[in-house]
Amino acid sequence: MDPLDLDLATLPAATRADWLKLVEGVLKGAPYERRMVTRTYDGLALDALPPRRVEAGLVAARPSGAPWKVLTRIDHGDPATANAQALDDLTNGADGLALVFAGAPSAHGFGLPVTRAAIAATLDGVMADLVTLRVEAGRFQGRDIALALASLLDTQDPGTLDIRFGLDPIGDLAALGASPLEWDSLSLRLAQTVSALRLRGFTAPMVRADGRPYHAAGATDAQELASVLATAVAYLRALEASGLAIEEAAPLIEATLVADVDQFLTLAKPRALRLVWAAALEACGVASPPPLAIHMETAWRSLTRLDPHTNLLRGTIAAFAAGTGGADSLTVLPFTQALGLPDASARRLARNTQLILIEEANIHRVADPAAGAGAVEERTQQLAAAAWELFRAFEKEGGIVEALQSGSLQRQIGQARAARAQDIATRKAPITGTSEFPLLGAAVPAVLAPLPLLDAPPPAEGALLVEPLVPHRLAEPFEALRAAAARAEPAPSVFLANLGTPADFTARAGFAKNLFEAGGIAAPGNDGFADEAALVAAFRASGTRLACLCGSDGTYAERAEAAARALKQAGADRLWLAGRLPEQEAGLRAAGVDGFIFAGCDVLDALRLSHVPTAVFG
Repeated sequence: MDPLDLDLATLPAATRADWLKLVEGVLKGAPYERRMVTRTYDGLALDALPPRRVEAGLVAARPSGAPWKVLTRIDHGDPATANAQALDDLTNGADGLALVFAGAPSAHGFGLPVTRAAIAATLDGVMADLVTLRVEAGRFQGRDIALALASLLDTQDPGTLDIRFGLDPIGDLAALGASPLEWDSLSLRLAQTVSALRLRGFTAPMVRADGRPYHAAGATDAQELASVLATAVAYLRALEASGLAIEEAAPLIEATLVADVDQFLTLAKPRALRLVWAAALEACGVASPPPLAIHMETAWRSLTRLDPHTNLLRGTIAAFAAGTGGADSLTVLPFTQALGLPDASARRLARNTQLILIEEANIHRVADPAAGAGAVEERTQQLAAAAWELFRAFEKEGGIVEALQSGSLQRQIGQARAARAQDIATRKAPITGTSEFPLLGAAVPAVLAPLPLLDAPPPAEGALLVEPLVPHRLAEPFEALRAAAARAEPAPSVFLANLGTPADFTARAGFAKNLFEAGGIAAPGNDGFADEAALVAAFRASGTRLACLCGSDGTYAERAEAAARALKQAGADRLWLAGRLPEQEAGLRAAGVDGFIFAGCDVLDALRLSHVPTAVFG
């Protein structure tokens, strides 16, 4: 039969029972809940094969066929260079600019100077009526920057300008740890600034609830959403107190979320936020809540300095998820952002990641394309429910500011960060190119300026004090070990004591090589050793005092203890064994084995022990 003649309508519909039957065949008796249900750091149980939600409707976002806006970071400290970058981005497909000022939580040591002259020079030649301008300020400088920018554009019709002033005093407080004013005074000043901008004729969202400081500090998805929602509600109250009706105030607020490497959870995040925002407005008596404007940015905490080209994959996954999830605008961090100021090539790749998804993949053509998909709907509903419960807990304390003052939010984020750090250490959450599949000796891409080492901030002072949210990247512990290895003289290495034939040791030798090189410890291969004399001779010739036994369970039973004693006598300071052998552990340790490396072990701990005393790491 010609496949082209196949009538698809005659094929029987596949039921969930049919799918589950196939899954049972693959599981081979293993419990479904153990293999097919995962739990997030929020405690959400996510089924890998949930049923389709045929009743699900669209979550209001961009209209069908409307692409999101491609925004690029402008964060160079020299206004002339920043201007050249801005014009290049806009000429080559960007829809707008994220103006990142020095001191902003997202600046990471760089940023535009906070002066009227610098703003004017940066925007020289930029047609503000044709692009989106997004202000990212910090240290409570948002008001001054907003008024300066508005003054610079006073010759244009403000109603035609899409300028997101990004007023976010709560975000500044969370990142800095201190505020010059109490919240009542801050909220009043926020409302006064909004009033001044509205009197000038500006209509685009002016106030921002930003999830990035929380995410960069280690927040879960639900914690990020709850923090954004609680911040937005606090701003809603501040604007209402100034005399604005809720229906007028709500469109003046926008949100910023992080697009991370979990495709389906990232896709669900903007959908969940729009649901809880609509629920909050409905609780305030708004009959038809307007959709929330959402900007997304790829995750700072997921960027790596090692093998940074893997960041291109992370950025693409995150951008795809943000676009299909309904983001109104998106910034993809250049793949070298964690190394320093990106050059033109890295900026071009970040820009084109989005342009290819829009112009070639056409993923924007369908409004809310994941609507009804079981996996996405399950994640959306569970995220929304978890975020709503956290939001209610903040409200019981008095709001987001009070939750920051009491430290309850920081403690919750700290717990999530610690749990994630443990998964990073054990490689339950692997980082490609860093903790898994490291590439020693890889060339480092060029940047315009290296990432500065930021000094510890002085003790916070002000009228309002909270524990600051400190950003981090997940790869930092492994990067510290690699940096220590690069400084060490001689360069650290491990002798792979391969026992038996390649069939005996290859699997565990490969595992050991991957593990040690993740810490910058070179692990040269060899063809194995038939006897202890050859093993000891090769170890002494290697020039290292670190060794790891690699072999099969059978060869370990026959030779591991004798090999361990021989290597210790030959001068091995630390001896590892690749594998987990609880029944033989006592005998092996007595023979000289110091520790065991295996899938699920604390890799960071093993690497730190292996570095001592050859290197010092932070």
